Amino acid sequence: MSIFSNPFDSKIRLRCTCGQHASAAEHEASVSARNEVASGSSEAMTSRVVEQAVMRAVFPQDDMRRRFLQAVGAPTALAAISSIFPLAFAKEAFAQGGKLEKNNLKVGFIPITCATPIIMADPMGFYKKQGLNVEVVKTAGWAVVRDKALNKEYDAAHMLSPMPLAISMGAGASPTPYTVPAIENINGQAITLAVKHKDKRNPKDWKGFKFAVPFDYSMHNYLLRYYLAEHGIDPDRDVQIRVVPPPEMVANLRADNIDGFLAPDPVNQRAVYDGVGFIHILSKELWDGHPCCAFAASKEFVTANPNTYSALLRAIVEATAYAQKAENRKEIAAAIHTPNYLNQPLTVVEQVLTGTYADGLGGVKKVPDRIGFDPMPWESFAVWIMTQMQRWGQVKGDVDYQKIAQEVFLATDARRAMEQAGLVAPAPGSKKIVVMGKAFDASKPKEYLNSFAIKRV
Repeated sequence: MSIFSNPFDSKIRLRCTCGQHASAAEHEASVSARNEVASGSSEAMTSRVVEQAVMRAVFPQDDMRRRFLQAVGAPTALAAISSIFPLAFAKEAFAQGGKLEKNNLKVGFIPITCATPIIMADPMGFYKKQGLNVEVVKTAGWAVVRDKALNKEYDAAHMLSPMPLAISMGAGASPTPYTVPAIENINGQAITLAVKHKDKRNPKDWKGFKFAVPFDYSMHNYLLRYYLAEHGIDPDRDVQIRVVPPPEMVANLRADNIDGFLAPDPVNQRAVYDGVGFIHILSKELWDGHPCCAFAASKEFVTANPNTYSALLRAIVEATAYAQKAENRKEIAAAIHTPNYLNQPLTVVEQVLTGTYADGLGGVKKVPDRIGFDPMPWESFAVWIMTQMQRWGQVKGDVDYQKIAQEVFLATDARRAMEQAGLVAPAPGSKKIVVMGKAFDASKPKEYLNSFAIKRV
């Protein structure tokens, strides 16, 4: 029986029934029975855990508890227990966890929809619910985010999912142990071309094009390179790829400084809105379910502030779960489109989040999963990213893929936070990855890397 089951129900047993565990809690951890209450609120789950602990203390013999409940009934039993033990106080204390080492935090973000959970957690109260006072700080570009995070001006940050790997490995900066406790978004990117190229839909015709990506260590860079290479275009020799901060991409497209970009939204939709670009292909069509951005924190912050870190992660995971529900997307768009967050027209943000959008070619598309929000930092994601870092010469020599993936992508922490938020945490294992029809086996990264004809290795 679940540790979240009602202890005032005389029909259930609180002790382990399989005989293999010292307690019901250990039994439930082993079989993931928490999923049975995944549809319930985190507050209700907390109440059940506290109530069960108290009832076990009062009635060491479970049969005694059941006979008592059958004799007096659940309401009388609850009143009697509450009269001798402050249940409400215990529940509040349990929900808050240990004392927060820091209440006031700064979290940097780039104004794109990939940061939706981190941004919306401010105006929609997810941080305050965890006892945190978080200032989300709009930042100009990814290099600035990285530098401010490394200089400890930010306690944590919205980062591109490859960035903590690069930081930890010393690629592009001095090596500093960094972590990804949660992925912010999946999908949600696109290749957008200038309107003048609407008749050049075949990538083989793109030789000489100038493309922009938001950062060298980004899924955008790796997916654009992958897409070009699969069409026989060498991304280092046949085209130019330059780094442009997302807020500056549309202006560069309008000024004819670039021919296109693989960018995060709402940049793609804003190019359509302004009449200067069209959406060539969504990133989900290259790899459905790919990670993009992440909630990132230094290993030092995680270890020095365990309670604050856990509270911050819970807030972001709960915001992520809320953002995933289609019925909440318009409410979220209204909360984050404002000047202090995304600074975009509401219709642009709504088109991205709802998946009903103009494509810039006269059509209206309906793709509900154009962007998704799933916090699970699968280690196989990290391994794939590292193969591409090697493929394009960003990392030299041998790479201990599994060790780095486990140290940076904190899947165990994410599962714990998901369970605390009342979500169904996925079982440990490897996430299936297929990019442009080609399957990736995370246990064979070297074979995968060697399979590419165009690479810098």
